[in-house]
Amino acid sequence: MKKILFPLLLLVTFFSSCEEVVDLELDTAAPRLVVEANIAWIKGSSGNAQKIKLTTTTGYYNTEVPIVTGANVSITNSNNRVFNFIEIPNTGEYGCTDFVPEIGKTYTLKIINNGETYTATEIFQALAPITRIEQNNQGGFTGKEIEIKAYFNDPATVNNYYLYSYEYSGESTVDYNVDEDKFFQGNEFSSRSQNDHLEKGDVIELTHFAASKQYYNYMNILIGIMGSNSGGPFQTPPATVRGNVSNSTNPKNYPLGYFALGESDMRRYVVQ
Repeated sequence: MKKILFPLLLLVTFFSSCEEVVDLELDTAAPRLVVEANIAWIKGSSGNAQKIKLTTTTGYYNTEVPIVTGANVSITNSNNRVFNFIEIPNTGEYGCTDFVPEIGKTYTLKIINNGETYTATEIFQALAPITRIEQNNQGGFTGKEIEIKAYFNDPATVNNYYLYSYEYSGESTVDYNVDEDKFFQGNEFSSRSQNDHLEKGDVIELTHFAASKQYYNYMNILIGIMGSNSGGPFQTPPATVRGNVSNSTNPKNYPLGYFALGESDMRRYVVQ
Protein backbone atom coordinates (compact mmCIF):
# COMPACT_ATOMS: atom_id res chain seq x y z
CA MET A 1 0.00 0.00 0.00
CA LYS A 2 2.86 2.38 0.85
CA LYS A 3 4.58 1.62 -2.47
CA ILE A 4 1.42 2.61 -4.40
CA LEU A 5 0.52 5.66 -2.32
CA PHE A 6 3.97 7.29 -2.49
CA PRO A 7 4.13 7.62 -6.33
CA LEU A 8 0.59 8.93 -6.35
CA LEU A 9 1.51 11.66 -3.88
CA LEU A 10 4.49 12.59 -6.04
CA LEU A 11 2.28 12.87 -9.13
CA VAL A 12 -0.27 15.07 -7.32
CA THR A 13 2.50 17.34 -6.01
CA PHE A 14 4.11 17.55 -9.47
CA PHE A 15 0.92 18.52 -11.33
CA SER A 16 -0.09 20.98 -8.61
CA SER A 17 3.25 22.78 -8.78
CA CYS A 18 3.13 22.92 -12.58
CA GLU A 19 -0.34 24.51 -12.79
CA GLU A 20 -0.10 27.75 -14.77
CA VAL A 21 -2.50 29.93 -16.73
CA VAL A 22 -1.51 30.06 -20.40
CA ASP A 23 -3.02 32.52 -22.88
CA LEU A 24 -2.91 30.97 -26.34
CA GLU A 25 -2.28 33.15 -29.37
CA LEU A 26 -5.35 32.58 -31.52
CA ASP A 27 -5.91 33.71 -35.09
CA THR A 28 -8.42 36.55 -35.27
CA ALA A 29 -10.82 36.57 -38.22
CA ALA A 30 -12.47 39.70 -39.57
CA PRO A 31 -15.64 40.56 -37.63
CA ARG A 32 -18.92 39.22 -39.00
CA LEU A 33 -22.36 40.71 -38.52
CA VAL A 34 -24.52 38.87 -35.95
CA VAL A 35 -28.28 39.27 -36.43
CA GLU A 36 -30.71 38.72 -33.55
CA ALA A 37 -34.09 39.13 -35.25
CA ASN A 38 -36.57 37.05 -33.28
CA ILE A 39 -39.97 38.64 -34.00
CA ALA A 40 -42.32 37.29 -31.32
CA TRP A 41 -46.04 38.00 -31.19
CA ILE A 42 -46.92 37.47 -27.54
CA LYS A 43 -50.44 36.12 -27.22
CA GLY A 44 -52.81 38.80 -25.96
CA SER A 45 -50.66 41.67 -27.26
CA SER A 46 -50.83 43.70 -30.46
CA GLY A 47 -47.34 42.62 -31.52
CA ASN A 48 -46.66 46.15 -32.82
CA ALA A 49 -43.51 46.74 -30.75
CA GLN A 50 -40.52 44.72 -32.01
CA LYS A 51 -36.73 44.94 -31.77
CA ILE A 52 -33.80 43.66 -33.78
CA LYS A 53 -30.29 43.60 -32.34
CA LEU A 54 -27.10 43.82 -34.39
CA THR A 55 -23.64 43.03 -33.08
CA THR A 56 -20.40 41.64 -34.52
CA THR A 57 -18.18 38.71 -33.68
CA THR A 58 -15.09 39.53 -31.67
CA GLY A 59 -11.89 37.98 -30.33
CA TYR A 60 -12.05 34.93 -28.05
CA TYR A 61 -10.63 36.78 -25.04
CA ASN A 62 -12.74 39.93 -25.47
CA THR A 63 -15.39 40.30 -22.78
CA GLU A 64 -17.49 42.96 -24.55
CA VAL A 65 -19.63 42.26 -27.61
CA PRO A 66 -19.31 45.11 -30.18
CA ILE A 67 -22.64 46.66 -31.19
CA VAL A 68 -23.51 47.80 -34.71
CA THR A 69 -24.66 51.38 -35.20
CA GLY A 70 -25.69 53.31 -38.31
CA ALA A 71 -27.35 50.39 -40.08
CA ASN A 72 -30.55 50.61 -42.12
CA VAL A 73 -33.01 47.93 -40.98
CA SER A 74 -36.47 47.10 -42.34
CA ILE A 75 -38.95 44.23 -42.74
CA THR A 76 -41.34 43.96 -45.69
CA ASN A 77 -44.43 41.72 -45.65
CA SER A 78 -45.99 39.88 -48.57
CA ASN A 79 -48.31 42.87 -49.19
CA ASN A 80 -45.21 45.04 -49.77
CA ARG A 81 -45.79 47.00 -46.59
CA VAL A 82 -42.47 48.17 -45.16
CA PHE A 83 -41.79 48.36 -41.43
CA ASN A 84 -38.76 50.50 -40.62
CA PHE A 85 -36.68 49.73 -37.52
CA ILE A 86 -35.16 52.89 -36.04
CA GLU A 87 -31.86 52.78 -34.21
CA ILE A 88 -32.00 53.14 -30.42
CA PRO A 89 -28.81 55.15 -29.70
CA ASN A 90 -25.83 53.34 -28.19
CA THR A 91 -27.57 49.97 -27.83
CA GLY A 92 -27.13 48.10 -31.11
CA GLU A 93 -30.91 47.71 -31.06
CA TYR A 94 -33.34 48.84 -33.75
CA GLY A 95 -37.00 49.28 -32.81
CA CYS A 96 -40.35 49.38 -34.59
CA THR A 97 -43.67 50.40 -33.02
CA ASP A 98 -46.06 49.83 -35.94
CA PHE A 99 -45.24 46.26 -36.91
CA VAL A 100 -48.24 44.16 -37.99
CA PRO A 101 -47.92 40.39 -37.31
CA GLU A 102 -50.00 38.06 -39.46
CA ILE A 103 -49.92 34.27 -39.23
CA GLY A 104 -48.96 32.58 -42.50
CA LYS A 105 -47.68 35.78 -44.12
CA THR A 106 -44.19 35.95 -45.63
CA TYR A 107 -41.79 38.58 -44.29
CA THR A 108 -38.41 39.68 -45.65
CA LEU A 109 -35.70 41.24 -43.50
CA LYS A 110 -33.30 43.72 -45.09
CA ILE A 111 -30.20 45.15 -43.43
CA ILE A 112 -27.80 47.60 -45.06
CA ASN A 113 -24.56 47.99 -43.13
CA ASN A 114 -21.16 49.28 -44.26
CA GLY A 115 -22.26 49.26 -47.89
CA GLU A 116 -23.37 45.61 -47.83
CA THR A 117 -26.94 44.28 -47.98
CA TYR A 118 -28.16 41.34 -45.90
CA THR A 119 -31.54 39.65 -46.42
CA ALA A 120 -33.63 36.79 -45.02
CA THR A 121 -37.17 35.54 -45.64
CA GLU A 122 -39.46 33.61 -43.25
CA ILE A 123 -43.15 32.77 -42.76
CA PHE A 124 -44.94 33.85 -39.58
CA GLN A 125 -45.66 30.71 -37.50
CA ALA A 126 -48.72 29.95 -35.33
CA LEU A 127 -48.45 28.57 -31.78
CA ALA A 128 -50.71 26.37 -29.67
CA PRO A 129 -51.31 28.25 -26.37
CA ILE A 130 -50.19 27.01 -22.95
CA THR A 131 -53.21 25.44 -21.23
CA ARG A 132 -51.86 24.82 -17.74
CA ILE A 133 -48.71 24.61 -15.59
CA GLU A 134 -48.10 21.78 -13.14
CA GLN A 135 -45.54 21.34 -10.38
CA ASN A 136 -44.16 17.92 -9.41
CA ASN A 137 -42.16 17.76 -6.18
CA GLN A 138 -40.99 14.20 -6.86
CA GLY A 139 -39.25 14.73 -10.19
CA GLY A 140 -35.74 14.20 -11.50
CA PHE A 141 -33.48 11.14 -11.14
CA THR A 142 -33.61 11.25 -7.36
CA GLY A 143 -37.37 11.60 -7.14
CA LYS A 144 -36.87 14.53 -4.79
CA GLU A 145 -36.43 17.40 -7.25
CA ILE A 146 -39.02 20.05 -8.12
CA GLU A 147 -40.11 19.86 -11.75
CA ILE A 148 -42.31 22.36 -13.61
CA LYS A 149 -44.25 21.44 -16.78
CA ALA A 150 -46.15 23.76 -19.15
CA TYR A 151 -48.81 21.90 -21.17
CA PHE A 152 -50.34 22.63 -24.59
CA ASN A 153 -52.51 20.86 -27.18
CA ASP A 154 -50.63 20.29 -30.41
CA PRO A 155 -52.73 20.83 -33.59
CA ALA A 156 -53.38 17.58 -35.47
CA THR A 157 -53.54 18.90 -39.03
CA VAL A 158 -50.07 20.45 -39.46
CA ASN A 159 -46.48 19.72 -38.50
CA ASN A 160 -45.36 22.02 -35.69
CA TYR A 161 -42.00 22.99 -34.24
CA TYR A 162 -41.38 24.60 -30.86
CA LEU A 163 -38.67 26.54 -29.03
CA TYR A 164 -38.91 26.59 -25.24
CA SER A 165 -37.03 28.90 -22.87
CA TYR A 166 -36.94 28.79 -19.06
CA GLU A 167 -35.40 31.68 -17.16
CA TYR A 168 -34.85 31.33 -13.43
CA SER A 169 -34.63 34.08 -10.80
CA GLY A 170 -31.10 34.68 -9.56
CA GLU A 171 -29.46 32.97 -12.55
CA SER A 172 -27.88 34.65 -15.56
CA THR A 173 -28.31 31.71 -17.93
CA VAL A 174 -31.46 30.51 -19.67
CA ASP A 175 -32.54 26.95 -20.53
CA TYR A 176 -33.39 26.46 -24.22
CA ASN A 177 -34.89 23.38 -25.83
CA VAL A 178 -36.60 22.55 -29.13
CA ASP A 179 -39.32 20.07 -30.04
CA GLU A 180 -41.03 18.74 -33.15
CA ASP A 181 -44.46 17.10 -32.91
CA LYS A 182 -43.42 13.97 -34.81
CA PHE A 183 -44.27 11.70 -31.87
CA PHE A 184 -47.11 13.66 -30.26
CA GLN A 185 -48.95 15.28 -33.17
CA GLY A 186 -52.54 16.11 -32.26
CA ASN A 187 -52.00 15.26 -28.58
CA GLU A 188 -51.33 17.10 -25.36
CA PHE A 189 -47.66 17.66 -24.66
CA SER A 190 -45.48 19.79 -22.40
CA SER A 191 -42.17 21.53 -21.94
CA ARG A 192 -40.41 21.14 -18.60
CA SER A 193 -37.84 22.86 -16.42
CA GLN A 194 -34.22 21.66 -16.57
CA ASN A 195 -33.10 23.13 -13.24
CA ASP A 196 -32.29 20.52 -10.57
CA HIS A 197 -32.10 23.03 -7.73
CA LEU A 198 -35.51 24.69 -7.70
CA GLU A 199 -36.81 25.79 -4.32
CA LYS A 200 -40.03 27.23 -2.98
CA GLY A 201 -40.32 30.92 -3.88
CA ASP A 202 -38.14 30.72 -7.01
CA VAL A 203 -39.59 32.61 -9.98
CA ILE A 204 -39.60 31.06 -13.46
CA GLU A 205 -40.31 32.97 -16.67
CA LEU A 206 -41.12 30.37 -19.30
CA THR A 207 -41.82 30.97 -22.97
CA HIS A 208 -43.04 28.82 -25.84
CA PHE A 209 -42.22 30.12 -29.33
CA ALA A 210 -43.54 28.85 -32.66
CA ALA A 211 -40.65 27.91 -34.93
CA SER A 212 -40.41 27.03 -38.60
CA LYS A 213 -38.76 23.73 -39.53
CA GLN A 214 -35.63 25.62 -40.63
CA TYR A 215 -35.44 27.58 -37.37
CA TYR A 216 -35.96 24.35 -35.40
CA ASN A 217 -33.04 22.73 -37.25
CA TYR A 218 -30.85 25.79 -36.65
CA MET A 219 -31.61 25.94 -32.91
CA ASN A 220 -31.23 22.18 -32.55
CA ILE A 221 -27.67 22.40 -33.89
CA LEU A 222 -26.87 25.49 -31.81
CA ILE A 223 -28.16 23.96 -28.57
CA GLY A 224 -26.23 20.79 -29.36
CA ILE A 225 -23.01 22.80 -29.58
CA MET A 226 -23.55 25.14 -26.65
CA GLY A 227 -25.75 23.01 -24.40
CA SER A 228 -29.35 23.81 -23.46
CA ASN A 229 -28.24 26.15 -20.67
CA SER A 230 -26.61 29.28 -22.05
CA GLY A 231 -26.57 33.05 -22.03
CA GLY A 232 -28.72 33.16 -25.15
CA PRO A 233 -29.24 31.55 -28.52
CA PHE A 234 -27.22 34.23 -30.31
CA GLN A 235 -24.11 34.04 -28.17
CA THR A 236 -21.20 33.24 -30.49
CA PRO A 237 -20.87 29.43 -30.46
CA PRO A 238 -17.52 27.55 -30.55
CA ALA A 239 -18.23 26.67 -34.19
CA THR A 240 -19.77 28.57 -37.09
CA VAL A 241 -23.50 27.93 -37.39
CA ARG A 242 -25.04 29.48 -40.49
CA GLY A 243 -28.53 30.94 -40.15
CA ASN A 244 -30.97 32.06 -42.82
CA VAL A 245 -29.54 35.58 -43.28
CA SER A 246 -27.37 35.98 -46.38
CA ASN A 247 -25.12 38.72 -47.73
CA SER A 248 -26.28 39.53 -51.26
CA THR A 249 -23.47 42.05 -51.82
CA ASN A 250 -20.57 39.87 -50.70
CA PRO A 251 -21.65 36.21 -50.13
CA LYS A 252 -18.26 35.28 -48.63
CA ASN A 253 -18.83 37.79 -45.84
CA TYR A 254 -21.85 35.90 -44.55
CA PRO A 255 -23.46 36.90 -41.24
CA LEU A 256 -24.41 34.79 -38.22
CA GLY A 257 -27.76 34.69 -36.44
CA TYR A 258 -31.33 34.11 -37.60
CA PHE A 259 -34.52 35.86 -38.70
CA ALA A 260 -37.54 34.13 -37.15
CA LEU A 261 -41.19 35.11 -36.73
CA GLY A 262 -43.80 33.38 -34.63
CA GLU A 263 -46.43 33.56 -31.94
CA SER A 264 -45.22 33.11 -28.37
CA ASP A 265 -46.86 32.39 -25.05
CA MET A 266 -45.22 33.57 -21.83
CA ARG A 267 -45.92 32.64 -18.21
CA ARG A 268 -44.46 33.73 -14.87
CA TYR A 269 -44.60 30.93 -12.31
CA VAL A 270 -43.66 31.05 -8.62
CA VAL A 271 -42.52 27.68 -7.24
CA GLN A 272 -44.86 26.54 -4.47
